[in-house]
This record gives sequence, structure tokens and C-alpha cells, in this order.
Amino acid sequence: MIIKNSELTTVCGITSHLPAQNGPEIAFAGRSNVGKSSLINGLLQRRNLARTSSKPGKTATINFYLVNQAFFFVDLPGYGYAARPAKEREAWGKMINRYLTNRENLRAIILIVDMRIGPTKDDLSMLEWIRKAGVHPIIVCSKLDKLKRSEVQKQTKKIRMDCGLSEEEKLFPFSAVTKAGREDILNEIESLIG
Repeated sequence: MIIKNSELTTVCGITSHLPAQNGPEIAFAGRSNVGKSSLINGLLQRRNLARTSSKPGKTATINFYLVNQAFFFVDLPGYGYAARPAKEREAWGKMINRYLTNRENLRAIILIVDMRIGPTKDDLSMLEWIRKAGVHPIIVCSKLDKLKRSEVQKQTKKIRMDCGLSEEEKLFPFSAVTKAGREDILNEIESLIG
């Protein structure tokens, strides 16, 4: 897939109404500071379209990015630790749930897992929710460049096992630094949006 253009079109806060469904959507979920924004920027070949931060909890809204004037990347707030009050994090959870249960155009959820540590309890809970909702999960293992080459296959196999992935459920290692894995992820997205 060739990315020709991309732009941030809609930002939804806790009390916002979700936009009308105007095309296929691919959502991005993951714990705070796992590299969601870096993955989105890497896939779109944009440096700062999705804001990155060293502080967990930077994304406090649901952000819709129109890609190639044809489909959307949807950046969800990170779960787990975030430097925000507990009530606000609870409201985020409700906002994410409202999005995930009401989007007929949602084709897949890309769940980002830190390749160095594997899936956390929160990651596994999110994966279980994705499956129960009948949404197609794609696991992207971020921070590939932080591992030695000899460790990648072993860690990939362990993460597949820990997540209980079926043969049909895809897992892609990805590096925001080298862009390794970018083409494979985009090809999978292309196959899902038709």
C-alpha cells in the first residue's frame, strides 16, 4: 500500500460525539507509552502527525486520521498507567468502550505490545475484549530495534503463545526507528479495507 496523504480530521474528548462513519476504520490500542503514536507516524511516514511523548497518557482523546482520502486510522487513549486522575482514566475507558461497540466500519484493532516485555495483564484483557466484540485483532510488537537479532524469533514465538493467537491472527514486529515491519502491516491493512 502506498500512503499518498494523511491528515488529522477529528478529535473526540470524553464528552464529544463520535463522527459519522465515512469509511473503513483501523483502530490502534495499547498501554500508555507503548509507541502507538510512533507506529501511526511510521506507517504514514509523517514525523509529528500523531503526537509522541516520553510521558505516559499523552493521548487523552480519540483521534481520527484520514488516510488516502479513503479510510481512517483511529488513535485511542492508552490504557494502564497514565499521569492523569483515576476518574479521568475511568472516563477514558467508557469513551473507548463507546467507540469500540458502536463502529460498524471498524475493520480491525491493532493492539501494540512492547516486544521486550510481551503482553501485560491489561494487554491480554484488551485482546480478550477485542475477540468478544468480534473485531479482527492484529498484534504489533513495538520497539523491535531494542532487541538483539538473535532474540527476535524467540520473543515473537513467546508473545504469540502468551496471547493465544490462532493461525489466522497476525503478529508483526515493528521498529519506529528502522521502519522494519511497516510494509507487512500496511499490506495487512490493505487486505482488510479492500
